[in-house]
Amino acid sequence: MKKIERSEILDLGAYEDVRERFRRRIIDMKKHRRVAVGDHMTFIFENRDTMLFQIQEMLRVERITSEKGIAHEIETYNSMVPGDGELFATLMIEYADRDERHKMLNELAGLRNHVWLIAGDRRVQGDIELLPGEEEDRLPAVNYVRFEVGAGAAEVLRDAAQRAALQVDHPAYEASTDLPAETRRSLADDLDEP
Repeated sequence: MKKIERSEILDLGAYEDVRERFRRRIIDMKKHRRVAVGDHMTFIFENRDTMLFQIQEMLRVERITSEKGIAHEIETYNSMVPGDGELFATLMIEYADRDERHKMLNELAGLRNHVWLIAGDRRVQGDIELLPGEEEDRLPAVNYVRFEVGAGAAEVLRDAAQRAALQVDHPAYEASTDLPAETRRSLADDLDEP
């Protein structure tokens, strides 16, 4: 998937003119890219468009207009644009009760070795990125997961006869969810994008 370039970033005024249409399009797109795995984990698969939206929104909210600031946002979010043969997801750990959330984030510290994408006969381990300043013995509530699915995954996702699912097999949290047809199509399209 092609990285986002500076020439694609609108200035704040131009972005305001198109923001509502762009925002609605991204919200509609994310409906098919959001997958709950059990009651407390939600994966949102990202792509170039969702990251372009994030950049524009960050620039808008933070009122960033300097070239240095814009370059920083592009660099930050480009790291989340999937590469060839990859899928990338934001993983949110969701517990409404603050104390329970704190307890579970500690218990789920080893989650980095327990997130899987199943595509046909392949089981691909997710790589949960450890961001600067994060503690290895505690999981943050928002995580970023890269799945290196490789060649041929788009065809598997399009083949309804083959299983496609997300699985978490951590001792403190076990759940699995088959990917809906719309999600499968959307992810297959991502993998086919040059």
